Amino acid sequence: MTTEQTHTQRLSEIAEKVESGERLSPDDGLFLDEHADVLTLGRLANVVRERKNGNIAWYNTNVHLNPTNVCVYRCTFCAFRSDLKAEKSYVFTDEMIRERVLEAKENGATEIHVVGGLHHLKKFDWYVNVVRVIHETWPQIHIKAWTGVEINWFSHITKKPYDWVLRELIDAGLGSLPGGGAEIFDESVRSQICEHKADAGHWIDIHRTAHQLGLRSNATMLYGHVEQAEHRIDHLCKLRELQDETGGFQTFIPLAFHPENTGLSHLPKPSGQMDLRMIALSRLMLDNFDHIKAYWIMLGEPTAQVALSFGADDLDGTVVHELIYHDAGAKTPEGLTVEQLHRLIREAGRDPVERDTLYRRVMRDGKDWTVEDPVLVG
Repeated sequence: MTTEQTHTQRLSEIAEKVESGERLSPDDGLFLDEHADVLTLGRLANVVRERKNGNIAWYNTNVHLNPTNVCVYRCTFCAFRSDLKAEKSYVFTDEMIRERVLEAKENGATEIHVVGGLHHLKKFDWYVNVVRVIHETWPQIHIKAWTGVEINWFSHITKKPYDWVLRELIDAGLGSLPGGGAEIFDESVRSQICEHKADAGHWIDIHRTAHQLGLRSNATMLYGHVEQAEHRIDHLCKLRELQDETGGFQTFIPLAFHPENTGLSHLPKPSGQMDLRMIALSRLMLDNFDHIKAYWIMLGEPTAQVALSFGADDLDGTVVHELIYHDAGAKTPEGLTVEQLHRLIREAGRDPVERDTLYRRVMRDGKDWTVEDPVLVG
C-alpha cells in the first residue's frame, strides 16, 4: 500500500469516527494537523458544528477595557505591553472606567471584557477596584475579567491561594474569566515566547478552581509562531481533559499570532488557510466544548465568515476599544455594529443570534434587554 493510500484509509477511519460522534485520539489529531487538506478538515468540522449548534451563529454586544498597558512581563510575542516610564504607557482612573461603562450602557452592551498589563506598582486592591467600579456603575453588565496569568500574578503579590483571589473578585462583581494567557502549554515553547509567565500547570489549576467556584471561563491557544503540530494537539488535549473534569469551559478561541511590533517580527503571519485549519482542528478535537469562536478582530472579517463553515459558531461581538491585537498590527476595524455583524453572518448562510456571556439568547426592547434560557439544538 502506498503512502497516499495509507493516508486515504486513515482519513476515512477518522471521518467515520467524526460521523458517529466518537472521540478523536491525540494521534488522530496529529494526523489531521499534518496530513489532512483544509477542505476535508472543514467538511468534517462542519458536521460537528451543525450537530452542536445547527445553523446558529452567535455574537454579543460587548466592549473591551484594558485598564493599563504597563506590565512586569516582557513576552516576546506581545506588542501591547509598556514600561512604566515609556511614552505609550497609561493607567485608567476610576472616572475613565466609569466613562467606559456608561458608554457600554448607552450602546446596549451586555458584557465588558477586562484584561491588561500586570502593573508592578499596583496592589491587588487596585485590580479588585477595577471590577468594583464597573459593577457599581452598572450592575447589570456582565464582567468577564482577568486571565489566568493575571490571577496567578494576584496570588503571587498577595501570597494567597487562587480560591481566595477569585472569591475577592467575585465579591466585587466578577462574572466569568476570559481564556487568555494559555498561549501554548508546552514548556519548551513557553520558554521561547513567555518565559516568566504563569506556566501551563498554574493556568489549568486556576481555571479548575474557577470552575469549582461556579465561574465559567473561556480557553485559547496562540498558534502560528514557533510551535509545531504536536504542541497544538497536546494543548487541545489538555483542555479537553480539564473540560471532562469540570465542564466549566464555555468556548474555545484559536488566536493567530500577529508578529508585527513584537520580538518575533521576523516570523510570517499565519495564512488564512492555517487560520481555517486551526478552527476546524479545534472543533474536531474539543468534542466536549459547546462553542468555537472565530475572533473576527484577529482573523479579519472575510476569514471569520468562512470559518462559520469550518467549525466556528461564534464571531465574538462588537468588540469596541480592543487594543491588544491592534497594537500588534491588526488591520481590522476597532469595532463593528450589530447591523454589520448580522450582515457578515447572513452572507455566510448562518442565522445571527445575540447571546450574553453565558450563551443565553438576548431579547431587546430598544436599549433595554433581557435574556432567555440557552438555546438547545438537536
